Formats: sequence, structure tokens, C-alpha cells
Amino acid sequence: MSERAAMSGLSITWDDRGLVPAVVQHHRTAEVLMMAWMDREALGLTLSSGEVHFWSRSRRRLWKKGETSGNTLRLVEIGVDCDRDTLVMKVEPAGPACHTGSRTCFENPDGGDAPAPQGFADLETLWRTIADRISSESAAGSYTVRLAEGGPPATGRKLIEEASELAEAALLHHSGRADDRRVAEEAGDLVYHLLVLLAERGVSAREVLAELASRRRTP
Repeated sequence: MSERAAMSGLSITWDDRGLVPAVVQHHRTAEVLMMAWMDREALGLTLSSGEVHFWSRSRRRLWKKGETSGNTLRLVEIGVDCDRDTLVMKVEPAGPACHTGSRTCFENPDGGDAPAPQGFADLETLWRTIADRISSESAAGSYTVRLAEGGPPATGRKLIEEASELAEAALLHHSGRADDRRVAEEAGDLVYHLLVLLAERGVSAREVLAELASRRRTP
């Protein structure tokens, strides 16, 4: 293993060619963008530069993703599977990931890209942050903790307030007096306070999603 790989804390099982497959995933949407191969040098350069590099089996050389197109991949997080023989690279793409110009190399069964994911994977991070702060003594005094300490009277009142502000922003947007950004900001406040209320009540976001799934109509 290269020095850089060792420094990353990764223990990798390389194949007999000295390669490992790397699955590339959008760090915000969790969409799988592509799959390519890495050797020790490619992994080392990826870790040291923050820009994803691969090993081309067809050209038998190292290559930086986006070196000609400009559609680079910035490394956000790296993981390895339980057998230590496959990597997951969570990235921020600077353009389409596929050489065809598509957002992802993976097509629908009927061909073409699926609609772009909306980034709900970020809500998982937000939920963990909120839940961790509420349960952590070190976060005492933070806005999230102070709000949760007020119980349903505080979280409920704030949720109603944020819902009203979002409704007002939507009306202003409808009349042309507010832009998309204003609606998004108010919606963000509403979602955050909803998650705080759920965490304070000990109701997991998973339960809410399960309830929504149970209402889904199936063909």
C-alpha cells in the first residue's frame, strides 16, 4: 500500500493487477455517477490533491478525471467496503460525470438519464447533526438544544411561525414580489424546525418516511 493510502487509514485488498474498483457517488444526492479503477498511485494522488484520479486499463496510464473536459471530481469523503476490495468516493462534480456528457454513466432501463436527484441525502446529515446535538452534553447552549429543551410548546410554536413565513413567501413569489431564493430559505427554516421537533419527541425521521411510503399507491 502506498504511503498516502496508509495515512488515510484505509486498508485495501488490491487485485492481482494492483487495482481496486472505485464507485463514484455524488456527496449531496447519493447518486452513483460512475465506476472506474484505481491503482496505488491514483489513490495517493486523489488523497493528496483532493481531485479524483484513476488508472485507465485500456490506455494503461494514470489519468485525472476531467483533465481534458474540465469535468473534475472533488473528493469529499472516501470509504471502503467490508471486504476491503471496493472503494466508494463521495465527490462534488464540476460538470457531467460521463464522457458522453450525461450527468451519470448509469442510464434508465429505457435509456437516458433519470431526473436529477434533489439532494435529499443532505437531510440525513442534518438529521444526524440535530439528533447528536440534542443528545450531547457538549452541545449545551446551542440554538438546537435550547429549542428542544422548550419541548413541544417551543418547537411547535416555532414550526407554526416558520410555516406561516413560508406561506407568505409563496404568496409573494406568486405575485412576483419574491424570488425562488426567498421561498427556498423559508422552506429550509421549516424543514430544520420540523426535524428538531421530531428529534425532541424521539420520533425518527425514518418513521415519517415509512408513513409516507405506506400511503404510496402501487400499480
